[in-house]
Amino acid sequence: MAASCSMAATAVLIPRIPTAAKSVRWSSLPSLPPRFPTSSFQLLSEPKRISLLRARASEDTSSPVDANELFTDLKEKWDAIENKSTVLLYGGGSIVAVWLSSTVVAAINSVPLLPKIMELVGLGYTGWFVYRYLLFKSSRKELATDIEALKKKIAGTE
Repeated sequence: MAASCSMAATAVLIPRIPTAAKSVRWSSLPSLPPRFPTSSFQLLSEPKRISLLRARASEDTSSPVDANELFTDLKEKWDAIENKSTVLLYGGGSIVAVWLSSTVVAAINSVPLLPKIMELVGLGYTGWFVYRYLLFKSSRKELATDIEALKKKIAGTE
């Protein structure tokens, strides 16, 4: 009887190791395909990309941009400006405005449900704009005349 007790105790204390022939799947999800080494994948894809870049570079027939010519044009335009401080102020203000709008959009995006509402508002406005200005020929002509008037107003030729 002591031998049978010791056999039962060892059977309880030693965990069973599943054999390779009898594998138990605990998940109902399919197994993932084997991973390929990234270095061999990159080696296979790089020659195609390089050959495309070479083909695109050889197809370009435009004249190269001369850096000295570009700098002289910019210097001439900068020298022709009378109010340099105003231009710098507008440029700095535009950079601050872009930064501020990026911050506001990030804050709105962090509020739950608000980004989806904003997407719906944008889709609604896009639908209204298409219906109002792009759907009918007469409204497209009206939009074109409005744009031309705005261009003339901005350019100062009005």
